[in-house]
Amino acid sequence: QLQLVESGGDLVQPGGSLRLSCAYSRLTLDYGDMAWFRQAPGKEREGVSSISTSGGNTYYADSVKGRFTISRDKTKNTVYLEMHSLKSEDTGLYYCAADRSPYFPRLDPRAYIYWGQGTQVTVSS
Repeated sequence: QLQLVESGGDLVQPGGSLRLSCAYSRLTLDYGDMAWFRQAPGKEREGVSSISTSGGNTYYADSVKGRFTISRDKTKNTVYLEMHSLKSEDTGLYYCAADRSPYFPRLDPRAYIYWGQGTQVTVSS
């Protein structure tokens, strides 16, 4: 069983920055593609960004392109999400996910088996 633990969420002003971390237990050599999702109150969970097993390929939702950067450090068993120029619409509970099924798009929540508990990001003045 893979455990994912997110951290780094906070209250930040519009235009500010945050870095989210997702630490995972290493029970096997790899857990394939990993991704970040977010969910705002009353809205469906949406894909934000994903990263390939090697870390060489990254994917972003149009709404965050140019502002967010996903990365992974296998030596630390951690995936990161750097967020800049934050907007109020970025507010939500951010989840880390792992072990993607190839039968769904990379930013489709149905693609992922393992999920963390989430970390809250609030962008407000």
